[in-house]
Amino acid sequence: MQSLFGDSTPAPQSLNHSTRITFRTENFQLKWSHCNSTADFLSAFYAGILTAGRTLAQVADLSHSISYLVNELVENAVKFHTAGTVEIEAGLDGDEFVFRIGNHIASKTATRFQSLLGEITEGDPGEMLIKRIEANAAGAGGSGLGLLTLMSDYGARLTWRFSSNGSSGDSVFIETLARLRLPQASSPTSSKSRHGN
Repeated sequence: MQSLFGDSTPAPQSLNHSTRITFRTENFQLKWSHCNSTADFLSAFYAGILTAGRTLAQVADLSHSISYLVNELVENAVKFHTAGTVEIEAGLDGDEFVFRIGNHIASKTATRFQSLLGEITEGDPGEMLIKRIEANAAGAGGSGLGLLTLMSDYGARLTWRFSSNGSSGDSVFIETLARLRLPQASSPTSSKSRHGN
């Protein structure tokens, strides 16, 4: 049985410059530092690949956006995962950076998260973000702020897919897919024309 929330665009079948990382949690305990290290590595790796035709400011902004997105989603996985692996894949698909992360979470946690997603994926992300910030300031809780910030301020398209096979009723596999549009690179032709060649 599967449930889908967020952007309904089909996931890409393959990615360019694909990177895969697997955390095997039976071998070591995941810590918050692993989130930062993963975000730093992937943001530096893809910013390095995407320098051609882009200004230093564009590359810096791209690196920051990738780092924020990866850190937010890996933190969520580390915080809520149950036993098993945390599987990460990143890569490029046309003019988008794509990040995918999958892990098991408790069934009760999945139910609560699906309820939250049902709220924050309805309507305009910017308006929802303001409402959540106001609720947080009033002491009413501000769950989903990080995800709404990704959608509103970074323009990320997010998809969540929940899968359960019925045999392991205590856990559900969740896959989160995120897409970030890349700043447009200048073509070699346009670059030459600006330099009078």
